[in-house]
Amino acid sequence: MSWTVSAQQASSLPRQDDHAAGPVIDMDAVVVSGAQPGPGLWRVSRDGHVLYILGTQSPMPKRMTWLSQDVEQVIASSQEAIKPPRVKVDADIGIIRGALLIPSMLKARRNPDDRTLREVLPPDLYARWQVLKTRYLGRDRGVEKWRPIFAARELYEAALKQAGLVESGIVSPVVDQAIKRHKLKVTTPQLNFKVEQPRQALKEFAGTQLDDSACFRATLDRLEHDLPLMTARANAWAVGDIAALRALPYGDQNRTCAQVLTETEFARKRGIANVAVALQDEWLKTAENALQANPSTFATLPISELLRPDGLLARLQARGYQIEAPE
Repeated sequence: MSWTVSAQQASSLPRQDDHAAGPVIDMDAVVVSGAQPGPGLWRVSRDGHVLYILGTQSPMPKRMTWLSQDVEQVIASSQEAIKPPRVKVDADIGIIRGALLIPSMLKARRNPDDRTLREVLPPDLYARWQVLKTRYLGRDRGVEKWRPIFAARELYEAALKQAGLVESGIVSPVVDQAIKRHKLKVTTPQLNFKVEQPRQALKEFAGTQLDDSACFRATLDRLEHDLPLMTARANAWAVGDIAALRALPYGDQNRTCAQVLTETEFARKRGIANVAVALQDEWLKTAENALQANPSTFATLPISELLRPDGLLARLQARGYQIEAPE
C-alpha cells in the first residue's frame, strides 16, 4: 500500500502574497467551457536533442475539453515521457492489511483527544472558518473534529466544486493515453520513503501535535481573496494565454500545507526532509539523462514552475541548454 504526494504539492513554488483577513470577496467569475487549445509547449534543446514541456494548471475549468492535437503529435515523435516528480511513501502491506488500517487512517486525521477546531484555532481564525464553512460545506459537523490541515483541504475541494473548477482529470488522462498508445518509455523522478510498522506509525501520527494553523490560514486566505484569480488563471490556461498567466499573481497554500507534514519530528525520524529541493534535483537529473539519450522527449510540469524566473528552466539554462517559451 502506498501514498503519493504530487510535485505541485511539495515543490518550491512562488510565495503566496500575504493577505489581511477580511470579508469574503463575492465575485461570480465566468469559467470557460467547451473545446479549448491550452498553451503551447516550452522547448529545451542542445546538440540537436529536444525536451518539450507542457505546463499544466490546477485547478482547471470542469466543463472544458482540451484540444490536444499538437501535444499528441509531439508525443508521437518522442522516445520518452517524463512525469512530474513525486514523493512515494510505501508501507509495504497487502490489500487486506491495508483495509484493516483504514479506521486508523481515519482516526489519524482527527485532532488528538478529539478536540474541536474551536478549541485548537485562534478565535479570529475560527470565525473566518465558520463563514467559509457555511458557504461551502453547510452543516457538516464531523469536520469540526478534524485537524486544521485536513479540514482546510475539505473546505478547499468544496469551494472548487462550487466554482466549477477541478484539480485534475482534464489533461493527464489524455496525455497518459497518448503515451500508452505510442509506447513511450515512461520515467517518473521519485523520492521513495519506506514506513516500517505502518500501524504503529499511524498511531504515532494520530498522537502528534501538528503546527498546521499556518496551512489553515493560508487556505482561508486563498478562498477569501484568490478564488476569482484561480478562475482567471484556469481560463488563461484554457485559451493558451501565456502573457495573462505571467501577469496574474499566483498564490498556493499547498506548499505551506506540505511543509506542515514534512517538517514534523514524525517525518524527520523517517528521513523525510528537504523534499522540495530533492524533488527538483531528481527531476533535473532525469531531464538531462533524457536529453542526452533521446532525439525528442516529452514532459509535463506545473506551469507555475515553468514561469518562475529562478525555477527548473533557469537551472537548465545555466547548464547551457537553450530555452524557448511558447508565445
